[in-house]
Amino acid sequence: MSLRLRLALWYGLLASLVVTGTTLLTYALHTRGHYDDLDYALVALARHVQEEYEKAPLNERPDYIRALGIPGFLLRLYGPGGRILAASPAAGMLPEVAPDRISAAAPFDFLVGLAPALRGVPSEPGVLGLAVDAGGIRWRLYAVPLADGNVLLAAMSLEQADAAAAPFRRLIPLVAAAGALVALTAGYLIAGTAIRPLRLLTEVAAEIGRVGDFSRRVPQSDRHDELGRLAATFNAMLASLEKAYRTQQRFIADASHELRAPLTVIQANLDLLRRHPGMPAPEREQAIAQADREAARLARLVGDLLTLARADAALTTRRWPVELDRVVLESVAEAGRVAGNRRLEVGWLEPVMVEGDPDRLKQLALILLDNAIKYTPEDGSIVVELRRQGGSAELLVRDSGVGIGPDELPHVFERFYRGEAARKLDPEGTGLGLPIALWVARQHGGDISIESEPGKGTTVRVRLPLRRQ
Repeated sequence: MSLRLRLALWYGLLASLVVTGTTLLTYALHTRGHYDDLDYALVALARHVQEEYEKAPLNERPDYIRALGIPGFLLRLYGPGGRILAASPAAGMLPEVAPDRISAAAPFDFLVGLAPALRGVPSEPGVLGLAVDAGGIRWRLYAVPLADGNVLLAAMSLEQADAAAAPFRRLIPLVAAAGALVALTAGYLIAGTAIRPLRLLTEVAAEIGRVGDFSRRVPQSDRHDELGRLAATFNAMLASLEKAYRTQQRFIADASHELRAPLTVIQANLDLLRRHPGMPAPEREQAIAQADREAARLARLVGDLLTLARADAALTTRRWPVELDRVVLESVAEAGRVAGNRRLEVGWLEPVMVEGDPDRLKQLALILLDNAIKYTPEDGSIVVELRRQGGSAELLVRDSGVGIGPDELPHVFERFYRGEAARKLDPEGTGLGLPIALWVARQHGGDISIESEPGKGTTVRVRLPLRRQ
C-alpha cells in the first residue's frame, strides 16, 4: 500500500470519525432537547391542573377535569383501584393504563440518553412513563398523586416528535458515509500534494543511481516545512556527494599519473638492461641507480596513498599519553642528518603531554621538517618551537625558505598539489605530505595553519589539545 493511500485512509478515517461524532452529538442534543421540552410542558400542565383541581370543591372536581379541553393534552382522573372517575374530551384515544403500574421511562433511545439534559424536568412526586396504543403511537404519560387520594394522569402524543426524529436518525449513516467519501477523496488529493517532494526525491535518487549524475538537484520551493527542509538537506547531501565524487575522480587521475611516472622509468631502465646486456659498467650502474631511486619513490608514494586511504576510510588512530616534546626532539634529530648546512634550531620547548599515536605525531613533525629543509636554501635557518597556548599545545616550524605565493597558499592541503617553486626544488615530490599532516592533526583533534611570504619564508602552526589530567 502506497504512502499516499495510507495517508488518505488515515485522514479519511479521522475525518469520518469527526463527522460521525459531530452528527451523532447534534442528533442527540437536538432530540434530547425536543423531548425534554415536551416533558417540561407536560409536567407544568399537570401541576397547574393539580393546583386548580385541589382548589375546587370536592363535588366539582370531576366536572373540572371533564371540562378541560387543552389542545395536544389529555387528562384522566383515577380513583382507588384504578377506576376512571373523570376524563377530558378525547381522552378515549389513550391506551388503557393503570396509574399504579406506570414506571419511569425516557422517551428517547440509548444514544440520545448519552447527551446531557439541556433543561431539567423535576417530576417528583409524580412519575413520567410511556405507553403505546394499538396503532403503534407512543404516548408520554405523567401520573401525579392528588391530596384526596386520587391520581391525575396527563398525557400527550409523541407521534409528531417521533416523526421529526426518525428522518434525522436515518440521515446519520448517510451523512457519515458521505463525510467518509469526501474525506477520503480530499485526503487522497491533499496527500498527493503533500508527498510530491518525496516523489521528486525518489525520482532524482533513482536517476542518480541509474546514470551516476551527482549534479542533479531536487527542485526547491519556498515552503519552510519539514518537506522543504528535507529537499534542502537532500540537495546539500547531493552537493557533498558530488564534491566527494569529483575529488575521488581527481585523486584517481592524479594517483594514476604519479604512479605511472616511476613505473615508466623503472620499466625503461629494465628494458635497457635487457636489450643491452653488454653495456659498459658505468652506464649499467647509472640505469640501476635510477631504477632504484624510482622504486624508492614509488614505495614512498604507495605508502602515502595507503595513509590517505586510511584517512578516507575514517579509521581512527591509537591513543595514549604522549610526551610531545620528546617526539619533537627525536624528529629534529632525524631531520638534522639531512639538513646539510641549514641551521636547524630548537627554540622555546615546553614539556607537553597530549593524547595520541606517537608514530603518527612523529610522522607529522617529520613532514613539516622535511618540507622546511627542501624549500630552504643551504645558508638558511629553520626554527622549531613547542609551547602551551591555553588548552592546546602549539608546534611551530619556521623557515627562511622560498615561501609560498598567496594564490598557491589556499591549495597546499590539496592532494598532489605542488606550487611552482616546489616543482623546481623537489621534482620527485608527491604533493601528499601536507594532506597527510593535516589528517594526522585532525585525527588528534587539532588543526594546521600556514603563514607564508614569498622570498621570506614560511611558518607552519600545529595546534593539538592537551591531555586532560
